[in-house]
Amino acid sequence: MASSSQASRAHPPHPNLAFRRLRGSRSPGEFATAVRRAAREIGEQVSCDARYIGRVEAGEIRCPNYAYERVFLHMFPGLTLTDLGFTAREDVRGRGRRAASEASGARRPASPFPQPCCPFDGGRPNSHSDIDEESDVLRRAFMTSGSATVAAASLGLGLGSGSVPAQRRVGEAEVGAVEEAVRRIRLLDDRHGGDGLYRRAAQPLKAAYALLDAGTWSRRSTADRLHAGAGELALSVGWLAHDSGRFDDARSHYAEALATARVAGDPALEAHAFCNTSFLARDAGRYREAVRTAQAGRQVARQVASPRLLSLLALREAGGWAGLGDRTGCEQSLARAHAHFAQGAAPDDPEWMSFFAEPELEALQAQCWAALGDFTRAAHHARRAAALQDHRFTRNLALYRAELAADLARAGAPDEAAAAGEQVLALLGDVRSSRIRTMLADTARVLAPHRRAEGVAAFLDHHASATRRVARA
Repeated sequence: MASSSQASRAHPPHPNLAFRRLRGSRSPGEFATAVRRAAREIGEQVSCDARYIGRVEAGEIRCPNYAYERVFLHMFPGLTLTDLGFTAREDVRGRGRRAASEASGARRPASPFPQPCCPFDGGRPNSHSDIDEESDVLRRAFMTSGSATVAAASLGLGLGSGSVPAQRRVGEAEVGAVEEAVRRIRLLDDRHGGDGLYRRAAQPLKAAYALLDAGTWSRRSTADRLHAGAGELALSVGWLAHDSGRFDDARSHYAEALATARVAGDPALEAHAFCNTSFLARDAGRYREAVRTAQAGRQVARQVASPRLLSLLALREAGGWAGLGDRTGCEQSLARAHAHFAQGAAPDDPEWMSFFAEPELEALQAQCWAALGDFTRAAHHARRAAALQDHRFTRNLALYRAELAADLARAGAPDEAAAAGEQVLALLGDVRSSRIRTMLADTARVLAPHRRAEGVAAFLDHHASATRRVARA
């Protein structure tokens, strides 16, 4: 990116030897696994892999974002970020220099691009919300303008009028920007859902594929990383479309990612694409397609040493069988899912699977039993999912509670369903997900005949008010 390349010239990366010493004899992949484990111990979720550890040790990440900071300080109690070989945050972001400059009356030069905003700060460029503070890359990855030019600028790809100059050389800065955009999208989706993100997230995706179409690279590893990054970006944007009810858009993005995976010969990306396609097919009522695509994903995932990936694909297949009303097929798939999950995390677990922990395992089982009509059993799993989920990951917490409300309503517990529904309504100010709102609307319809049950009338009134507010927005 223009800003990143300029920063790189101003601050050439220096190897982080202190961090390398702390890794010791462990491989980067083993150390990344330890980082993810430490994150779970303190309720964080970080997408750490061997590549991220390599970037830290190479000095490309001068200061980690706040989530990684908390994890690293938990792993190495008594040490500071400086002790870990990082640069002070205010120096990386230029705030110390900016404060000194402003104190002396100096004025900052105007930016050649529109000032980026966090999608959830109400359009205030200088918001200090926790989302805005998460990473400066977040601001660059989501721009308020819809033009391809600004999308390119947001990734730092320098695409000018929206097309890449012929024989454009693609290097670490461009590939790193694509990978970081994927991480930012996933972080924001974890907290807020897809509705407010989809249009903005499509901008860096266009820029990434423009690079694939017209870029050149001197090393095969750079090309492989760009294909993988663009494919993961397509899947992330597709998921935002999926979550916000744009099923046709989601299907197109997932197909784009699958094609990218096959061109690049990337089995991990291909398995991810099949996994998402299966989930979408189930949600769209195409249950046989859900089964077939999950099985196709399972075949290619055997090339990836990740039991957790196989577990998730087994759960996707179980969802398809449940939709078909095949209890035996569903139970067999669930048994495979549990067997794979019990093997634990592995160094080769894909980065995108950081969301797949015990709460998600419980939630997907709840969906299967609900599809089979066993709502009491579904409610049991949904309640466990909501209880186990870290409350800071608002979107999934709202989803699991919405599932619980729906299952309780159909299991003949309207008072408990209303209470769970009220909890979801309390989260909808921060979460924008058509999928969750649709689930809650269905629950309200089921509860309507039970208005006299405790709490039901209040929930129905609150839900109606919230629906009217969304319609006016």
